[in-house]
Amino acid sequence: MRCCTRLGSSAIRPGRLPLLALAPLLVLIMNNQATAQKIHATQADLIYATEGETPLRLDLYLPEADQKPAGLIVWIHGGAWRAGTKSQVPIKGILQHGLAIASVDYRLSTEAAFPAQLHDITRAIAFLRRNAGKFSIDPERIAIAGSSAGGHLAALAGVASNITQLAGRSEDGRPLPAEALRISAIVSLYGASNLETILQQSTPHGLNVRIPALQLLLRAQPDENPALARLASPVTHVDSKDPPLLLIHGDQDIQMPINQSHELRGAYLSVGGKVEFDVIHGGGHGGEKFYTQDRLQRIATFIKQSFTD
Repeated sequence: MRCCTRLGSSAIRPGRLPLLALAPLLVLIMNNQATAQKIHATQADLIYATEGETPLRLDLYLPEADQKPAGLIVWIHGGAWRAGTKSQVPIKGILQHGLAIASVDYRLSTEAAFPAQLHDITRAIAFLRRNAGKFSIDPERIAIAGSSAGGHLAALAGVASNITQLAGRSEDGRPLPAEALRISAIVSLYGASNLETILQQSTPHGLNVRIPALQLLLRAQPDENPALARLASPVTHVDSKDPPLLLIHGDQDIQMPINQSHELRGAYLSVGGKVEFDVIHGGGHGGEKFYTQDRLQRIATFIKQSFTD
């Protein structure tokens, strides 16, 4: 339920993120990395685009199964938009289900404000589709998934492929066409969906992380730049043509309000979209419960079914 009291900008001035607030986030990142299988990328550090003089890279993991070309999951790491790397891939076990994974580095909010993150992710999608034959992946079977901030970015890329402001640019400087960015399935693990309501829904601990994170991402608080907050919110862009969506969220998440997933589910239902919502009872913000063999099989099954719909 949304809080009835609006947090004004005077109540949420961020300053710098305290180390104590950042510590739980770093622990989760380390835990997720530790639980991932020790599987090396088939092709590491592929350059999918260049920003200024800085190359943007991704790692590609191909399944050992002979099924080629393989369906692909574009994986977006978390880290409050300000931390994390493509090396954090807790879903590597999905390779056993015959799906490939491309884990993408994107510009963090410490480097560039939103929508730079979406520009990079869309360029990665277009690169992978353009080079699908070279990489033995199927350009007609591409899903996107992510956790925490990565879940938010994955959902946004999936529902807003036709929004020119969010699309990266091709080598000739034109916005990438929606067809190049088409996604067949979305999986958001404990991600944000509505940046205009997230602070009102947050716990005190959540506010300690979220306020400075949003300040970096938007270079403002949501009530100070509501137009940008709406542009960055997946709920704003949902329509009946969006790909099937799987939401996974813990009911004890004190960092990312579970109401964010409820809102995105509601937006899908309001337009007749296909959405499934798995609540992890006793689950917090990430951790092993989200990446068990059964959970990864559930994600793989959802994605494969979406490919055939």
